Amino acid sequence: MTSSADSPAQLQTSLWRHRNFRTFLIGQSASVTGSSISSMLIPVIAVLELHATTSQVAWLAFLGLLPPAVLALHAGALADRHSKQRQMIIGDLVSAAALATVPVAAALDALTLPQLMAIAVVQGAAGVVHDAAAISILPSLVDRSLIQRSNSRVGALFALSATGGSNLGAALTALVGPARALLGDVLSYLISAWCTARIRMPKTDRARTGERRLWAEIGEGVGYVRSDDRLRTLTLVNASTSFALALLNTLWALYLLRTLAMSTTAFGVVLGLGALGAAAGALLAPALARRIGPGPMMLAALAITPVTQIPLLLASPGLGWQIVIGAALFVQLACAGAAGTTQRSIRQIITNSRMQARIEGPHVFRTGL
Repeated sequence: MTSSADSPAQLQTSLWRHRNFRTFLIGQSASVTGSSISSMLIPVIAVLELHATTSQVAWLAFLGLLPPAVLALHAGALADRHSKQRQMIIGDLVSAAALATVPVAAALDALTLPQLMAIAVVQGAAGVVHDAAAISILPSLVDRSLIQRSNSRVGALFALSATGGSNLGAALTALVGPARALLGDVLSYLISAWCTARIRMPKTDRARTGERRLWAEIGEGVGYVRSDDRLRTLTLVNASTSFALALLNTLWALYLLRTLAMSTTAFGVVLGLGALGAAAGALLAPALARRIGPGPMMLAALAITPVTQIPLLLASPGLGWQIVIGAALFVQLACAGAAGTTQRSIRQIITNSRMQARIEGPHVFRTGL
């Protein structure tokens, strides 16, 4: 499919010359950067400003994850029924409005933990509404032959944006305090909404689904996945690996900082190496898929990933093990970047255009786009 803004002649040029793709990438990179700011600062505000207990911080994290778990399928069905562009903008504006209440309440000395929890729920819901549309809009912006290259650029830039956002959040906190630093994320959502509004969407014939029940459309999407061996396999693999990594990541930072006595500076360097690995894997994915095939490449990535966890079992405090753990994280996230980019491209290429969001919706759980 070729968008109305990208002529066939343009398809032979660099992706960066595709106006729609460039605008989409700028806006979503800003959103990822800002989301990294708030994901770091919300717990900091809860602990340092509101003196939250460990259980309260755990509840705050849980409430942020609950909306994606409950609403992912619904958000995907809505994106297939209505305008993906409009759904992305609404998600961004709701998130911006919710987060803007934090610095306002802090300035009035009225910020409370229940408010933070409510914001976590609202932001989680708005985020899944936005992401379900954003992850499925790419096939309508670039030609089908460019989908894998496009996802490669998206994955690489998003990995770097996430790390940059964490560093920016730390710098803003030092300058203006954690509550006002959240204005950086508010600004990122506004940039994302503005860029999304500037995308020139192609004119497509949308199926008349308004009279159908949303649950019927969700069921149609589930049935579509079950009927295709490729989609069913990719969905099961993504769900199982995401669940395993979520369990690991819950204790990973605590283990490095407390048990292995890693300094915060060293921890930041390790995270930076991981982001570089994710970017490298995403950029190398198209070449690796062409050379050895997408299936073998993803199988190799899945096989290597458990091996990268061995240093955590053997490590002890010290610079040498910190270097080993950083290198292992680089390899782990390079595998994740390569496999994730390829998996997403395959789903987008083989899925019917009217089903894109319902197929991609459940995958917003991962790392986002």
